[in-house]
Amino acid sequence: MTIEQGFIIDEETLAEAQRIFRQECRFIAGADRLERIPPSNVPEVAFAGRSNVGKSSLINALTGRKNLARASNTPGRTQQINFFDLGGLLQLADLPGYGYAKVTRAKAHAWNTMVSQYLRSRDNLTRLCVLVDGRHGLLAADYKALDIIDSAGVAYLVILTKIDKVKMSARAARIAEVEAEIRKRKGAFPKVYATSSEKGEGIAELRAILTMA
Repeated sequence: MTIEQGFIIDEETLAEAQRIFRQECRFIAGADRLERIPPSNVPEVAFAGRSNVGKSSLINALTGRKNLARASNTPGRTQQINFFDLGGLLQLADLPGYGYAKVTRAKAHAWNTMVSQYLRSRDNLTRLCVLVDGRHGLLAADYKALDIIDSAGVAYLVILTKIDKVKMSARAARIAEVEAEIRKRKGAFPKVYATSSEKGEGIAELRAILTMA
């Protein structure tokens, strides 16, 4: 058993999380406006992050699918929230990526508005994961997004992606660097979780955390 600053992860918890994420998973809706977000009373987990940070890849890894959430080679392409149902037990929300330089100011403002409204109004939201590229750490776009999320008054986890692309000798320093920054944030959980969708690192533990009440 390990105690991760408030999260107790044992074998039973890992097994239950795996059972939930093995349920049939299907796309149920895409919403580009708040009024198009489907109503739900099922616990919901949302994923936010810069364009091409690996949100789609992480969702695919968590659910054990290859093409459930489609990764785009065109940054900033997805401008809606995509919702996925996991056997009626859990719902996943893939938020549009932020921080792509070629996105117009109007689109950036639309992202800020829709995501802020979603975070403030989604009563069944149980976890918000903010994905940060492990190769780079927090960038200017991440800080701006965290400001918006903090203003919405929502608690969140910071997840490092692509950790397999970081040398083993540099990983601890990168994690410590990001943790030092997020501890200054009122809404951030103080521990950073490192993952690799390609290698499966940290995926089982993250499933467990996302399914805890």
